Amino acid sequence: MPDSQTIPWSAGSWTHPPHSTESGRELVATAVEGSDAWRHTAYGFVHDTEHALLAPLAVGEAMEVSFLAPWAGEFDQAGIFVRIDDEHWTKAGVEFADGHLGLGAVVTAVRSDWSVGYVDDWIDAEITVRVSRWADAVIVRARAADGPWRLVRVAPFDGDATASAGPFLAGPTRSGLTVRFTRWTRTPADTDLH
Repeated sequence: MPDSQTIPWSAGSWTHPPHSTESGRELVATAVEGSDAWRHTAYGFVHDTEHALLAPLAVGEAMEVSFLAPWAGEFDQAGIFVRIDDEHWTKAGVEFADGHLGLGAVVTAVRSDWSVGYVDDWIDAEITVRVSRWADAVIVRARAADGPWRLVRVAPFDGDATASAGPFLAGPTRSGLTVRFTRWTRTPADTDLH
């Protein structure tokens, strides 16, 4: 990947503050019980209580977020959040559900959709999620430790809209999910899809 520029934790603003945070070289954040992001589809509810630390993301830029967590609670989740407004956003990363760690993305344009696949061998690894913003799309990639990048999603995204992105976490079913974010960087967007 291209040369990266570290984004200071202080450069972001929270959509909803976590229960607690500690920052230095790393950011340690603990989710509020019941926090989540979802709109309508299949479940019939709207959840707009995720903890996302956001900074501007322009067309032609990419962001990477790296993190570790003790995946134990149903629907524990962390990764990267890309937001235009309450009804247009994407969250991508990992979620612990039904006894498995899943890598996927939720893409929301008024209603949410969800794609996911198991990555149980990533459960103890440092995970990095990367989002590249193109003129009409976001491209999501992820990897465990220094392993190969895996394409997660290509999703439509309004290139004319002002957007922001950054680390996120949510604990829909429990208190105490603590995620250690180890890196937040900005680079030029990927130029190739494959």
